[in-house]
Amino acid sequence: MNRLLTTLVAIAMATLTHAAIWMPAIFGDGMVLQRNTQAKIWGTAKANATITITASWAAKAVTTKADSHGRWSAAITTTDANSTPQKLTVKEGAAAKPSSTVTFENVLIGEVWLCAGQSNMEMPMKGFPSQPIEGGTMDILHSRDSQLHIFTAKRTSRVAPIDTVTGSWKESMPESIREFSATAYYFGRELRQSLGVPVGLIVTSWGGSSCESWMDREHVQQFVHANSPYQIPNTAADIKSPNRTPTVLYNGMLHPIIGYGIKGAIWYQGEDNVPRYQDYAQQMQTMVSLWREKWGVGEFPFYYCQIAPYDYSIIGWTTNSALLREQQLIAERQIPNCGMAVLLDAGIKRGIHPPKKDLAGGRLALLALVKTYGTKGVTAESARFKSVEFKDSIAYIQFENDKMNVYSNDYDFASKCFEVAGADSIFHPAVMDLHKRTTIKVWSPEVKNPVAVRYAFRNWVQGDLFCDGLPLSSWRSDDWPVPEIQPGKTDDYDKR
Repeated sequence: MNRLLTTLVAIAMATLTHAAIWMPAIFGDGMVLQRNTQAKIWGTAKANATITITASWAAKAVTTKADSHGRWSAAITTTDANSTPQKLTVKEGAAAKPSSTVTFENVLIGEVWLCAGQSNMEMPMKGFPSQPIEGGTMDILHSRDSQLHIFTAKRTSRVAPIDTVTGSWKESMPESIREFSATAYYFGRELRQSLGVPVGLIVTSWGGSSCESWMDREHVQQFVHANSPYQIPNTAADIKSPNRTPTVLYNGMLHPIIGYGIKGAIWYQGEDNVPRYQDYAQQMQTMVSLWREKWGVGEFPFYYCQIAPYDYSIIGWTTNSALLREQQLIAERQIPNCGMAVLLDAGIKRGIHPPKKDLAGGRLALLALVKTYGTKGVTAESARFKSVEFKDSIAYIQFENDKMNVYSNDYDFASKCFEVAGADSIFHPAVMDLHKRTTIKVWSPEVKNPVAVRYAFRNWVQGDLFCDGLPLSSWRSDDWPVPEIQPGKTDDYDKR
């Protein structure tokens, strides 16, 4: 009898669900719609029902029809940025006598960005226990902004794609920003101050998540091998890690949002992939292509943080994390319409969560403002290693994108982060000097005939070379095998 009652209740609930308009949680009061676009909205209703969408900024309503399963979608034209709260109404049935109506209030029209990744994207403005955000308290205090709206998707891990996330749109104010992603907040705050238009931020992140977890089954298969730590799940029981198992966060946290109008995406992830760095550039390229394909709006901007240095030997890892940073550097050249924010000066030796999230968010914003919005007068990308010539025991290094020349952070034109090696592949600390203002000279008394040079290519390092106010990435001129870090030994420059 109890089983019968349960079945009848389930049938009744299902009938009620399909008898009224339902829309995913990404649509709600306070949402921000991407300006100057055909914004997609979708949901469910009665099978074959007529759906009418009325927007307060539009002269005409938009109509569409649900399919035989009740699914429907439509595109509404948005205007230029509008800071005046608008209203969006969705009706099922005849416009004059609808059987179901959903109305969204306080809708803004502006710039919308997706913010994804692992713990350094998830880390809130209040910080983690014993891990504060530098300057976070005062920035939270001054965070009130009615034109900055935020949405955080609740952690959700699924074996198959689902239709909605748990979350709601909120206005920027101390109590909401305290719990919100610090990297995303600083990014959005810079956009607000520079563009002067409403900004919407959608955060979908989970600490410790792998790159593989943010791709669908079809695209991630090439990166999952027999010796991979986690396999693609077929059932819920196959999810051995809720945040690292391939596909589970794509299914639970990204799929329900795909299609919502965005300008672009920012990404802060990579720490979890350090031990399997070898194909990370290809993974990133595949993931970005997948996202762009699913959104169907072209090659939207994609900006990401290069992971900050940290002593991974503390957690027992033996891989030099510079190898993962190298993969991120490679990815920047492979992915169109993208940019990488270098954080080589922002890490802390004994903490994987750098407190300087204003640097992370600010540098991501700089990339967006220059490369996407065309801001003039500032540089968004630092110099990159171009070439090296070895002559008379000296390495002469040239850079690209170095119009303002490379300099060290103590302005003494010296760096503690260079090494050179001869044919024996043994690297020795090197001395740096500026040569003819466009070339750096590097040499070591212990290497008479150098054939390779590296900069900051260590597990833990504090970058000390800059150009136009931005740090250089770690790099190397060789492609030699990099030995694993010996257990209990820190791979850094501290003893120089």
